[in-house]
Parts: sequence; C-alpha cells; structure tokens
Amino acid sequence: MSSIFQLLGAAALVVVVLTHVFEALRVFPRMGWGSQTSVGHYLDLLCAILGVTLFSLGYLIHAVDACVEKKKSETG
Repeated sequence: MSSIFQLLGAAALVVVVLTHVFEALRVFPRMGWGSQTSVGHYLDLLCAILGVTLFSLGYLIHAVDACVEKKKSETG
C-alpha cells in the first residue's frame, strides 16, 4: 500500500513539472498558463498538494510498518 501511495505522489509531482514545462513552451495556450485564475494554475497547485501528501503518507506508512516488523522480530 505504501508503494502505491508513493508512486501516485511521484506521478503527481511529475505532472507539476510537466505543467511548468508546458507553461514555458506555451503548449496548450487555451489553458491560460501563467494566469492565477487559469486551469493550469489550479492543476499545478492541486497536483503539488496531492503529490506531497501522497508521497509523504506512503513514506510514513512504510516507516511505521518497518518499525512494527522490527519490534516483532525483537520480541518473537
């Protein structure tokens, strides 16, 4: 489960990078890249929040699972 969250978070962060590249290259001009009220701006913001949240959650789940496994191996 943690790997899936980390993968989805990393994919969302790739979308953030791609939106910046598309903005710089002026790809899909109808999206209004650069404007604070454009679809591209909200896509970038949403993916950045989602990417950081999912990647962090995946890492946290992995760390907790590893800690639990370590305690199990020490006691049993």
